[in-house]
Amino acid sequence: MQKFKLNGRIWIEGEERFMGIGRMELLEHIQRTGSISQAAKAMQMSYKRAWELVSSMNTQASKPLVITQTGGEKGGGAVVSEEGEKYLAFYKELHKRFTEFMCIESEHIPF
Repeated sequence: MQKFKLNGRIWIEGEERFMGIGRMELLEHIQRTGSISQAAKAMQMSYKRAWELVSSMNTQASKPLVITQTGGEKGGGAVVSEEGEKYLAFYKELHKRFTEFMCIESEHIPF
């Protein structure tokens, strides 16, 4: 007999989608690599798409979540701002609670 479980995703939305698991992962990759381009590659996502997501988050937030810098000797780069760190920590905790909720509720599936 198959055991069922609940599955789902959680997003924070305003006028449009603001934060979800994919954007959280993108921010984590930017933290690790210091680059939107490298973060996109790590996620097998186009640079254009990664930039669109970063731009969307930066536009919707009261302060930018990702700060970019262009050119220079070492080329450009990107860092997750202090504000971005706060949003990331909040979403990680929210996602953890959501996952726990789904596991608990899965125990109550009657079939």
